[in-house]
Amino acid sequence: MSKITADHLKRHAVVYVRQSTLDQVQHNLESQRRQYGLADRARVLGWQEVTVIDDDLGRSGGGVHRPGFERLLAVLCEGNVGAVLCIEASRLARNGRDWHTLLEFCRLVDALIIDEDGVYDARQANDRLLLGMKGTLSEMELSTLRQRSVEALMQKARRGELLMTVAVGYVRVANDRIEMDPDRRIRKAIELVFRKFRRFGSVRQVLLWLRQERIELPAIVYGAEGRAVRWKLPVYNVLHHILTNPIYGGAYVFGRTKTVTRIAQGRKHSVAGVRVPQEQWQVLIPDHHDGYIAWDEYQANQRQITNNAAMKGQLVRGPARNGGALLAGLLRCGHCGRKFHVTYSGTQGNCLRYSCQGAMINHGTDRCISFGGLKADRLVEEEILRRLEPLGIDAALAAIDRRGHHDDERIAQKELALEQARFEVARARRQYDAVDPDNRLVAAELERRWNESLKHHRDIEAELEAMKSSRPASLTEDMRRALLQLGEDVPAVWRHPQSSLSLKKRIVRTVVKEIVARKDGEKITMLLHWYGGDHTELAFQKNKTGQHRYAAPADIVELVRQLARVQSDQGIVSILNRLGIRTGRGHTWTEVRVRSFRDTHAIAVYV
Repeated sequence: MSKITADHLKRHAVVYVRQSTLDQVQHNLESQRRQYGLADRARVLGWQEVTVIDDDLGRSGGGVHRPGFERLLAVLCEGNVGAVLCIEASRLARNGRDWHTLLEFCRLVDALIIDEDGVYDARQANDRLLLGMKGTLSEMELSTLRQRSVEALMQKARRGELLMTVAVGYVRVANDRIEMDPDRRIRKAIELVFRKFRRFGSVRQVLLWLRQERIELPAIVYGAEGRAVRWKLPVYNVLHHILTNPIYGGAYVFGRTKTVTRIAQGRKHSVAGVRVPQEQWQVLIPDHHDGYIAWDEYQANQRQITNNAAMKGQLVRGPARNGGALLAGLLRCGHCGRKFHVTYSGTQGNCLRYSCQGAMINHGTDRCISFGGLKADRLVEEEILRRLEPLGIDAALAAIDRRGHHDDERIAQKELALEQARFEVARARRQYDAVDPDNRLVAAELERRWNESLKHHRDIEAELEAMKSSRPASLTEDMRRALLQLGEDVPAVWRHPQSSLSLKKRIVRTVVKEIVARKDGEKITMLLHWYGGDHTELAFQKNKTGQHRYAAPADIVELVRQLARVQSDQGIVSILNRLGIRTGRGHTWTEVRVRSFRDTHAIAVYV
């Protein structure tokens, strides 16, 4: 004990207490007692003033932010510490940087380090060597333990048996396996989510439909009784998790995220949960268990969700916008590889143009190429209709079946909810009947729960009756024949005024993967890349100045020129209207329109 001098004893001793995890703090109480007991040992050794620093309970010593350790270094720098006590080196630090920083501070201020094995003076070479070896062994021990545990987890994951948590819709069974939840209502709800995504092709649209129809989805909650299922209206994150979780495609996956460590402001900052691409997943086992959808459908869903995202780079098509451009998001420049932008002009905003101007926007250079959108949209539209026309009858029959199926889905979900509500009412009644009526403290609470179950049952029953009463009438035979007739004429359905533009865009995006456009002189060439690997080349000539969809044909211009030689403007109006000739915009002729027409085409007035 000769290393402890009077100078050391005049200063105070510091006891540093640390445990790595909250679980150790709650359950490994013997380690806590041993560490706090060092304060008594310090007094036995002669120190009158002892400070205990336990701010780092539940914190790892591997280099994360430790306020207690920083406090220890701060009081060391003040020069008022004579000794630092810990049960072993691993309590003070698990990495070489922190350990050697502590040793250097102790050497500078002449503070001792005391553990259960002895007293060490950092100014002495032998003690410093021994302390250095202890710190190295502590760091090596942590690395070895971590490596062993990680490899054990990976070995189990490669077999598809490492199940941290189980997603809603599945339950854990014997031998580290999972199966579909036996609860029929849960299974039907998950299946409904995937059916609606097939129909809408958008997570947000599925969310809006479910909330509009007041259809609840199951969610896993953990409480005092363990894992339980709670039914509630969905939010976007819940739906997105269901649609992007590979477990529903029948696959076992491990390592979809990683931890990224950076140095910021001189400290190590770790960010957990960073998503990695599928090709970097550590384990992927398709057909590991029964899935709600096939693995191919899961992959297609991920592509659809990715393409729906805006501002995700040049390789993503982006969502179908509300504008009138049919090919927005699909066109890519064949010269520079950038996506085309869509611009609208005209008094009503119905004149669209596709422009490759990404280089101009980002780098201030010239525009690449641009062309009017009407011809491009019409050419692609005609090609798609030509390929889809043989499928028109099948689409009509599917629409007939879907009309009734839409309401059946809503009613089926509500009937399952009613069935569960009946069970809750029966269980609440059994609990109430089982209690002693004289025990009012318990009986009153059970009676309240029974009444709440009855009210919930009545509400669901009323909603179900309302759904059934508002169900539309079945299709008549005449309506079925009319729908089948429309199926035979796909172009007529496509061009019908009530045909949804958003539906047309979804059809185009379903069959066309990308369109590469190039300009050769005044000729625009578009190469359509179809899903499935086929390619189609379409071409058209750009309009010259003055050529647009409202421009009058050349024969009308020549007719007005001839009439202007022998007729006044009023006479020209009468002749053109009598012949049934319309303006380029489909209007009848007036004297003002004739005068404007003459000025545009440099036709002299009759005198």
